[in-house]
Amino acid sequence: MPVWTPFGGGRKVAHSWAGSSRSEAESGCCHETSLMKFSDIGTRVASKDFLSYQLVAELSHRGRMRAFFLWGLLLISLHPSPISAQWWQESQAIMGTQVLVELWHPDEAQGRAAVGAVMDEMRRIDREMSPFKASSLLSYMNREAARSPVEITPELFELMWKSVRISELTGGAFDVTFASAGRKYDYRKHVKPDHEALAEAMPAIDYHHLQFDRQHTRIRYLHRGVYVDLGGIAKGHAVDRAIGILQKRGITQAMVGAGGDTRIIGDRRGEPWVVGVRDPRKEGENVAVLPLTDVAVSTSGDYERYFELDGVRYHHIIDPKTGDSAREVRSVTVLGDEATTTDALSTSVFVLGVEKGLALVNRLPGIDAIIIDGEGRMHFSDELLRMAKHDPS
Repeated sequence: MPVWTPFGGGRKVAHSWAGSSRSEAESGCCHETSLMKFSDIGTRVASKDFLSYQLVAELSHRGRMRAFFLWGLLLISLHPSPISAQWWQESQAIMGTQVLVELWHPDEAQGRAAVGAVMDEMRRIDREMSPFKASSLLSYMNREAARSPVEITPELFELMWKSVRISELTGGAFDVTFASAGRKYDYRKHVKPDHEALAEAMPAIDYHHLQFDRQHTRIRYLHRGVYVDLGGIAKGHAVDRAIGILQKRGITQAMVGAGGDTRIIGDRRGEPWVVGVRDPRKEGENVAVLPLTDVAVSTSGDYERYFELDGVRYHHIIDPKTGDSAREVRSVTVLGDEATTTDALSTSVFVLGVEKGLALVNRLPGIDAIIIDGEGRMHFSDELLRMAKHDPS
């Protein structure tokens, strides 16, 4: 059995971080983690919703982070950096979300070709791994693997393998077989499974039902009710693949985002990329502004796909132990080196909740997290708290 080590250091938080602990409103919803232009950030930071603190951080040459809090009214001057002729940007609807790529290249033909290559890769992965496309390899696996072993591509096999390793790491909080019950919810039609349907589906939720044959890259389901959905890891994987394509083309400054999953390489021509973490209960507003370089960041929230029934919010992040939506927190943002890892961990921490989720993050090197709990309070992993307490002067 190969050894898989998905975690490591190296991510950089550049210049400044801003946040607000005010998340009291109970109505409305929000979008996923968003990459924002500096002109947008300037407006948001100047608003009353960013009053609590600023975290100023820098990464030393040895890779150790130094930071400090400035309490009181947050005042930041962020100068817009308009996209020049060398910056290429495009957004398309793929994988059930908006895929955005922005990169720098001095040559127009090569820049446009690189953007196109990213979109082609996103569409390819969607064709192979979408549970909603009957022709996808994942759908074929879901139809046939309970009957007999199914040969799949090495790429899908390895992603499934990583999923199980993360399931083991998180004590089952992350489990791609959650969809055995999760698929019985219809968020558009506001439909949830009744008690009998949920009880029937629950025995199929267990990553131990996945049997791997590495020699022949085959997978078999050991329970007839198993249904796999890679929604908690596939977009992160697609983002990492896209970044890899850009790096092979010699591109050193770029951002690729797919819904709540973003990965950044380099800076934005001397400025950090700025990622906003959305307020889970206030549409169009942010609770945190993260200027970043060379990092992956993923946010999972209860506002992406949900409906409310009898005062209860049913959303798409399912607790594998209950088959119901996890409700201890509203959103989780995880930072790390690779989007595949941060994607899966943001889902895991959401299911685990504040105490167990932070305990997991705090024992993983190179991983940081921001959690917004069910009352709208913000919680930070130990590394971020250590940054806040350390005075670089």
